[in-house]
Amino acid sequence: MNETIEMKKTSSERNSTTQEPIQQFLAKLKDKMKQVYHQRGDIDKYSQQRGLPPFVLREIMECNPLSIGIPKEYGGRGAIMRENIALLEAASYESLALSLTFGINSALFLQPVGKYAQEEAKASVFKRFLEQRNMGGLMITEPDYGSDALNMQTSCTEEEDYFQLRGKKHWAGLTGWADYWLLTARQKTEKGDLKRDIDFFICDVTQPNQGIQVEEFFDNLGLYQIPYGRNHIDVKIPKTHRLQPHSTGVKMMLDLLHRSRMQFPGMAMGFIHRIMDEAIDHCKQRLVGGKSLLNYDQVQERLSKLQASFTVCSAMCSNSAKKAGVENDLTEIGIEANAVKSVITDLMQEAAQSLTQLVGAKAYKLSHLGGRGIVDSRPFQIFEGSNDILYAQISEGIVKQMRKLKETNLFNFLKGYELTSRSADQLKELFNFDLNLQLPQRKMVELGQVIGRVISMDMVHKLADEGFRSDLIEGGVNMLQQEITQTMSKFKSKTLDLVIEDYQDDSSWLKFSI
Repeated sequence: MNETIEMKKTSSERNSTTQEPIQQFLAKLKDKMKQVYHQRGDIDKYSQQRGLPPFVLREIMECNPLSIGIPKEYGGRGAIMRENIALLEAASYESLALSLTFGINSALFLQPVGKYAQEEAKASVFKRFLEQRNMGGLMITEPDYGSDALNMQTSCTEEEDYFQLRGKKHWAGLTGWADYWLLTARQKTEKGDLKRDIDFFICDVTQPNQGIQVEEFFDNLGLYQIPYGRNHIDVKIPKTHRLQPHSTGVKMMLDLLHRSRMQFPGMAMGFIHRIMDEAIDHCKQRLVGGKSLLNYDQVQERLSKLQASFTVCSAMCSNSAKKAGVENDLTEIGIEANAVKSVITDLMQEAAQSLTQLVGAKAYKLSHLGGRGIVDSRPFQIFEGSNDILYAQISEGIVKQMRKLKETNLFNFLKGYELTSRSADQLKELFNFDLNLQLPQRKMVELGQVIGRVISMDMVHKLADEGFRSDLIEGGVNMLQQEITQTMSKFKSKTLDLVIEDYQDDSSWLKFSI
């Protein structure tokens, strides 16, 4: 224990007096990214190959970007949420894959370790991150239990001084790269069944009996610079490396995942900003019919939506910086976290599609930001909760609260609900009706899409209160209102078409073309 305290003290003393302002810290990182991505190499070429040239990640990590996720008492910058989101933004302006790499390390490893790990484990882990530039990730998803995480089959059995974990995990970002993994498992009972609660363990793959076998590397469609795969787990984890939940393991997982979803706007911020800049520059320079693309009304519509997405994302970043710190318990903010993650990832995908449409054929290449952005941003709508599932969960949460309040009028509820009260009045005509609290699943998804955007609109209004420029605020509110109106029209439609499984009979057009 004395050695642990000394390690912690030495690391803290070495770094606490040399902390530089966050803008200066990020400026050094941006300079380094410019060197490796544009001067010494070509990021457009890197994007067409798996992984990264070794010097790229090595030189970027020399800036010690992950120190942002480490508490000050261990020599880090303090795990301040505002700084973490700014780091993700800076990285995603150049590379969405790099930003996600930082996000995996910070949101899915360093932050939960800092909050829930035992002292002995924290001291050694943070020391190696700072001094050896180690990396860490999280393994939850299993081949047969993707979104059904609570039924994971990876098991743990308690021995005298360690836990034995066995199972399969896949689609963990940084597969084969990370030095540390947070592994999730359920304890076996004496009868051989698995308990309902979930445990988290820190696995150090550099140590004996903790190696993780990669059975297959996946040919992921985008994010080429991040390895994904299927992993075989058969490891022995010291008892000192089991995370300590404040109540239950399931609540610890919710706190972790909700905090991670609240940080998605950081990765989206730089990405959307870069796409907006590229789109405006292209449209200024590109002449069609003797005039700049900027003079075409449809082009203006696309560019204005990109700026609106930029504004919405800015509002979300500001909101998360205030709410999502590790010092806060985020277990109960599922509706807000799901809204943030699902809405902003939809906007990321739409932004990439718009840039590709504006640029045309040239953008339909993996080496172009537009084409690359389509495939790189698409999985953001799937991982950490498919957006369809998250939208349905938003509606389930709203319906549950309406039942509790014995309220059926949707406007009355939204007007009194903390996350939507600022925007409800301007949407009264759309929401002033009694909501059927027994909705089919597809309607729950549509309602979730609507509620997610109303929550986003509230965030934009709050950003306006803080002095964000008014013309951008107006554009953000207008875009969200248009999307809400369109989706509510679909929601109110009574059509519930079902698949026709035996569709083959009388369904060939050729038969009827004589």
